Amino acid sequence: MTALVTPMRDGAVDYAGLEALVERQIAEGINGLVAVGTTGESPTLSHQEHNDVIHAVAKTAAGRVPVVAGAGSNSTSEAVSLTKEADADAGVSGILQVAPYYNKPSQEGLFRHFSAIAEATEKPIILYSIPGRCGIEIGVDVCARLYEKHPHVCGIKEAGGTPERVSELRQVLGDDYLITSGDDSQTLPFISCGAQGVISVASNRVVGDLVAMVDAALAGKSAEAEALHRKYYALFKVLFIEPNPVPVKLAMHRAGIIASPEVRLPLCEMSQGNVARLYAILDMLGL
Repeated sequence: MTALVTPMRDGAVDYAGLEALVERQIAEGINGLVAVGTTGESPTLSHQEHNDVIHAVAKTAAGRVPVVAGAGSNSTSEAVSLTKEADADAGVSGILQVAPYYNKPSQEGLFRHFSAIAEATEKPIILYSIPGRCGIEIGVDVCARLYEKHPHVCGIKEAGGTPERVSELRQVLGDDYLITSGDDSQTLPFISCGAQGVISVASNRVVGDLVAMVDAALAGKSAEAEALHRKYYALFKVLFIEPNPVPVKLAMHRAGIIASPEVRLPLCEMSQGNVARLYAILDMLGL
């Protein structure tokens, strides 16, 4: 699945550009879309924009691929409210819930936070553990407690973990629990330990080959999967030399996929040195 960027122009969301982006993703074979995650600049969208972007993605996708709505917050009441809004959209297939950031709750606090959200929707919930941004990790025990109490809290986007943690998640949660990589460069090692795919930043720019890489890995075609991983590894890394989604938006704008690389403060344009590094990798790949 692609963690979609939110195209912007002159300070406003570019809804026409967003709809075109969804159409391109589907045409090139993506398996699903995540709207208003970190890559979609959820921290700086207004509540109205947040809901409007989710609705625009779901309406444009029109059931052709699943749409997962980012609805997380470090305020439980706000996360519940965003979840209810997303739940009301018939085109939304599931909800992505990031660990509460900055206030760093205990593991018991995490369990209660996600439980309150689970009670607000019957749609599948994918937890999002990204310690590098949130300062805390969603513990395996918390995932297991939630899955037992709320069976629709049935997956996790694992960003910042290790293959060992993926192995532990699979061992404890069983075969039906969805585990996805949240880091393109970790997709193959995670799949080797039981993950089923990736919620990808890089697939905003390259769709078909990344779908092929995951398909090959899941089918046991390790040589084919590794060849694609090695081809795009430099891209996976260079897209994070500055805060996401700044580099990927610039890469997309350079290719004419979006009309502007604009991001909102406190994000800003890349330094010229890093632009040169990004462009060198894109040129190497013919992108």
